[in-house]
Parts: sequence; C-alpha cells; structure tokens
Amino acid sequence: MSDRMRAFTGSPFEKQFGFARAVRADDRIIVAGTGPVEDDGSSTDGDAAAQAERCLVLIMRAVEELGGSAADVVRTRMFLTDPADQSAVGAVHARFFAKASPAATMVGAAWLCRPEWKVEIEAEARVSAEPGPEHADHEQQG
Repeated sequence: MSDRMRAFTGSPFEKQFGFARAVRADDRIIVAGTGPVEDDGSSTDGDAAAQAERCLVLIMRAVEELGGSAADVVRTRMFLTDPADQSAVGAVHARFFAKASPAATMVGAAWLCRPEWKVEIEAEARVSAEPGPEHADHEQQG
C-alpha cells in the first residue's frame, strides 16, 4: 500500500505534464495549481469570477475525494493575470472558504497555461491522519 493517495480531474495537463491534481500524504492534502478546465478539457467561458468558481469546484472535488472538506483548507494561492480581477476572485474565494479563513495569497502572473485563463488557484488542507475506509488504497485516474 502506498503512503500517498492521488486524485485526478481529467485535465489534459495532468497526463501531458505528469502530475496529479491532488496528493494526500498523511494529514496533508496538497492541490496543484488548478486552472478553469471543464470536464471535456475546454476552458471555462466567462470572466475571472466564473473561472475562479470552476477552479474552486475542481479543488474541492479533489479535497473531498481524498477525505477533506472546505473547513480543512489551511492555505490557498490565487494567480491572476489582471489585477482588476482581484475583488471578483476574492469574493468567490470567500464563498468557498469564509468559515475556514485559510492563509491566502493573491499574486499577479504574466501568463497561465492557456491564454484565455484569467485565474489559477492552488490549495492545501490538513485532515485527520487516518483516512476512512472509503479512501483506503484510493487512486482514481480520469
């Protein structure tokens, strides 16, 4: 049995670049930078708020798959290509994490993996050291 569990969202970048969306090691869940990618691999349409919503949905899907919840998120990093989007992205972040109040960083980025992306977000959660039986030996690839 591996001491790590992994979650995949099916983003084309996971296979192309060789990474998992999230990795759980002991009591830590670390979620990779997550762009606004739809289930079919296309980019999420819309403004930075719509794209941030999609990023956070994907992040929370991975965190929950590995045994965590929004309340367990202790750190987020938000990368924006336009500083004018900070209030809109911050408001979406607050909807997901206001109760958890994780340490958060918001920074400007010159570019992201796709030119239409306005935001990319990563996260870290701390959970109980032992995952429940429904998470034992869990590795989903999509």
